[in-house]
Amino acid sequence: MKKVSNVFWISVAIVIVFVLIGVIMPESFERATGQLQSFLTDTFGWYYLILVSILVVFCVFLIFSPVGAIKLGKQDEKPEFSRATWFAMLFSAGMGIGLVFWGAAEPVSHFMTPPLSDGGTDAAYREAMRYTFFHWGIHAWAIYALVALVLAYFQFRKGEPGLISATLKPIFGKERMEGPWGTVIDVLAVFATVVGVATTLGFGASQINGGLTYLWGIPDSFGVQVIIVVVVTILFIFSAWSGLSKGIRILSNTNMVLAVALVILMFIIGPTILILNMFTDTIGGYIQNLVQMSFRISPLNDEHRSWINDWTIFYWAWWISWSPFVGIFIARVSRGRTIREFVIGVLLLPALVSFFWFTVFGTSAIEVQKSGAVDLSIFPTEQVLFAVFSDFPWSLLLSVIAIVLVAIFFITSADSATFVLGMQTTYGSLTPPNAVKITWGIAQSIVALILLYSGGLQGLQNALIIAAFPFSFIMVLMMLSLYRSLVKEKKELGLYFKPKVKSKQPK
Repeated sequence: MKKVSNVFWISVAIVIVFVLIGVIMPESFERATGQLQSFLTDTFGWYYLILVSILVVFCVFLIFSPVGAIKLGKQDEKPEFSRATWFAMLFSAGMGIGLVFWGAAEPVSHFMTPPLSDGGTDAAYREAMRYTFFHWGIHAWAIYALVALVLAYFQFRKGEPGLISATLKPIFGKERMEGPWGTVIDVLAVFATVVGVATTLGFGASQINGGLTYLWGIPDSFGVQVIIVVVVTILFIFSAWSGLSKGIRILSNTNMVLAVALVILMFIIGPTILILNMFTDTIGGYIQNLVQMSFRISPLNDEHRSWINDWTIFYWAWWISWSPFVGIFIARVSRGRTIREFVIGVLLLPALVSFFWFTVFGTSAIEVQKSGAVDLSIFPTEQVLFAVFSDFPWSLLLSVIAIVLVAIFFITSADSATFVLGMQTTYGSLTPPNAVKITWGIAQSIVALILLYSGGLQGLQNALIIAAFPFSFIMVLMMLSLYRSLVKEKKELGLYFKPKVKSKQPK
């Protein structure tokens, strides 16, 4: 454990306190997190909306700015991966437990309880799809793109370690960022990542349990979820311990095949023409209403404001808490890309994949609800997808694929997160000790169980919003730090709409 930094010990201590409070007084813990979550969403909802919108504008600015020609690496460096492989990796990063968990549940929930219209109407149908696109579209990926771009730029262009604190040296200086202030920043990033990943694992355990309950009557209980988490934890810790990178690649490729198979099967047996029409129509509605949705806070309507808190603010917090984890992954596979190519690829490709996914499952779910064949409103969120499958041919096959898909996402996400957390707590080491990775693997699973135990899915959402809030300020600083460094480099390279000028590299 000689490689570990102070960030490791401080973060572990905070997680232990977090876990002990959840075990000793779960009701008080759930109540306290609920109150703090309500305070943050009611008081700072405007801040989340403005912040994420600024990130989108900043990313668009980078696409059209001359600095977009700067490479994430040496200016003559070639990309590490082919464009097709890179796109596949971005697709993999865009996929996850969240898409399977919310694929049918979110659109049908918005259809029955829309943000503006009366539930169950055609207007509600359009709003349901449009707001689902909004929550999983370019705003989400602007958050990931910002963190990933800053990390990749400073690591591959400037030779800094892959730490969040290292990206802020242009603002605060090397001495502060390699001292106590840097430790504080990295601890906040680690804690946000632990809670973000743990929340996703909690969703995964709930959905696996929900599928087993719907299909075979296995109790939907915390005890069953404990068994699921323990089994999956053993699997991903074994992977982290043995360094079976080949095994994880095989699992990831299997997941991609299963995900594509699931969405194509549903596209074929579902309302195919309506899916294509809704996909086209919703993209138009999404683009047309993007600005209005981005800043909608409903200050004069408590019901509408509550909807925004429960959905939009929750999602922005979720993406922020996941951004260190996903950002490090995207950064590592993007070396050699120009900033322009990077931002266009990260913003658009995963968003389009998500749009198609939600159109297929969302349209199918809403049509099932409209037909009256199955009342989806009576099912818990984690069981909605399986209830939708029951109204289509091959329902058992679809359900089994979905359960296996979530299970493998669980393993690969947790395994990758143990590496990222290990890296963040060992001075940016690309080979963190196994003991460190295992510690974080166990910590993630325990936090997931505590959140499920103390407050169920609502407890998971509360923890996300709380953990993301402090890290959001770090994201602002990262954006300013990148801008300052890019302005300086633009002058050094003479980049004034002459992207191919060869100049000496800054030392």
